[in-house]
Amino acid sequence: MSSANEFILSTNGLTKNFGGLQAVNSVTLDVERGSIKAIIGPNGSGKTTFFNLITGVFTPSSGHIFFEGRNITRSSMHQRARLGISRSYQITNIFPYQTTFENIRLAAQGCSGARVNFLGMLKKAGSYTDFHEKVLDIASIVGLDPTKLYIPAFLIPHAEQRKLEIAMALATEPRLLLLDEPAAGMAIEEIPEVINAILRVKESYGDQLTLLIVEHKMDIVMNLSEEIIVLSEGRMIARGSPKEIQENEEVLTAYLGGTDEKLA
Repeated sequence: MSSANEFILSTNGLTKNFGGLQAVNSVTLDVERGSIKAIIGPNGSGKTTFFNLITGVFTPSSGHIFFEGRNITRSSMHQRARLGISRSYQITNIFPYQTTFENIRLAAQGCSGARVNFLGMLKKAGSYTDFHEKVLDIASIVGLDPTKLYIPAFLIPHAEQRKLEIAMALATEPRLLLLDEPAAGMAIEEIPEVINAILRVKESYGDQLTLLIVEHKMDIVMNLSEEIIVLSEGRMIARGSPKEIQENEEVLTAYLGGTDEKLA
């Protein structure tokens, strides 16, 4: 097994079966600390299942997962979060009737172990002064509109909600952040917002944060990724730079059926 100082995440022969369906098929992968990698593939290729294995939603049928050299294959979701693994989801996962500020503060409190008063629906924003500066810093990093921090989250635009979810994940102080389709549901003109948000996150956290991104929108993948991993029918069929993946015949066949088209 490779050094934990070099690789923050490693999988060895990772496999997940659902009855007769092999959703993830013997994926062996090392993820360098501080890197930004994308996982792409056609619908049903196993991308989200792979994320669910890493975060503990599913238990592997076989294979192993190592985080910073520690075997977490059988660890719970809660244990993995405590170790420093966080994620966002395809479907926006926020507290819609709490303010943007309070959403981030809730995530920060959960990470810190501070007691959350759900019956009183969380004392008013600002009453937990220990978290105030942290929330504002994270909101600024992801580019949330400061004029909308204190209104209910369901009232802010969808692009702001997607950035809010990234902010909530950052509030848990992860060392590995998995972003599952961060631009899901966004209009074309909104996509630069999420690209810039992720770039600001990487610039702010540097090598202290590793990013794994699943995304269908190729402009996001090509703009953000240092390396791309391609899954097809649960197998890893290719990995390489954006240029290498664009020119890979097996990838083009998996996506486009062997036509002369190119990945954008």
